[in-house]
Amino acid sequence: MVATIRYEDIVKVPKALLHDHLDGGLRPATVVELAAEVGHELPTTDPEALGRWFVAAADSGSLERYLETFAHTVAVMQTASALRRVAAECALDLAADGVVYAEVRFAPEQHLERDLSLDEVVEAVLAGFAEGSALAAAAGTPIRVGTLLTAMRHAARSQEIAELAVRHRDAGVVGFDIAGAEAGFPPTRHLDAFEYLQRENFHFTIHAGEAFGLPSIWQAIQWCGADRLGHGVRIVDDISTEGPEPVLGRLAAYVRDKRIPLELCPSSNVQTGAAPSIVDHPIGLLRDLRFRVTVNTDNRLMSGTSMSREMALLVDAFGYGWAELRWLTINAMKSAFIPFDERLRIIDEVIKPAYAALLLPD
Repeated sequence: MVATIRYEDIVKVPKALLHDHLDGGLRPATVVELAAEVGHELPTTDPEALGRWFVAAADSGSLERYLETFAHTVAVMQTASALRRVAAECALDLAADGVVYAEVRFAPEQHLERDLSLDEVVEAVLAGFAEGSALAAAAGTPIRVGTLLTAMRHAARSQEIAELAVRHRDAGVVGFDIAGAEAGFPPTRHLDAFEYLQRENFHFTIHAGEAFGLPSIWQAIQWCGADRLGHGVRIVDDISTEGPEPVLGRLAAYVRDKRIPLELCPSSNVQTGAAPSIVDHPIGLLRDLRFRVTVNTDNRLMSGTSMSREMALLVDAFGYGWAELRWLTINAMKSAFIPFDERLRIIDEVIKPAYAALLLPD
């Protein structure tokens, strides 16, 4: 481990991101401009003040205020041009932060208020990611973006969104997800969609074990067959730390044994109360126990964060060095929903050489 890791150096190293919401990562200035175009009223039209408002609202402890933040971003993402712009800027912002691979998710059903079809929504976002990726490559910061389509778990469109994802699988959609309130909306309500995706040999993750506990994780894995767990932080509820050594329960042991990836989002988990603080976040214990831990941003705008910031927080909280950050990055890349040979190329040709240069002595 090196004595000091500077933030500017964290920005430069390659990173892989699996859990990032498109409607949770807009630039404040873009929200202001798009809102003006469609006549949507914002809390403030000053971009810097608006950025602070988003973070403060997400930190408020009020679910209503937290949800209001997304009402503002989704409201300005109802046209093809807006969706394309937001997606392009997302790719550029992630690439500028050193992210070389990202899976960005969004719910097409939330972008139909101005008469776009589901397919038109997806096509606009995919075009934006392609545009942003091309601009990032030209700037010397190449990024590969995969898209996840999300169905809202309180709605009844999961089968339709699953079929939409498969329809666009060769155009850039690499996976499927369900999101929204866990309590009262178990993943088994969408079993038909998950069984369809399995028949189509398609990848999917499920938001589970964030606001709700072990039953949500158990259903996501054992009933629905999730490839990854979106958050999954509550798996620690099945780990006893009362004795001299941690003792894993049956479910926690299964998740670790099967190497099921956990899409942990430290800052977001603190905001939503899933963890009391970064220092007390279960990611420390889960990494020590060698779960397939990955680090993610969730909602960059609402958390005022980036992949580099999330890593810097872990460096400060747990004393991580380059070896630990490399391990977390490779975990994420191993767990990506793109073909094995593509994952391996990014690991061997991009991630490992960059970290080797930092880990080798002068």
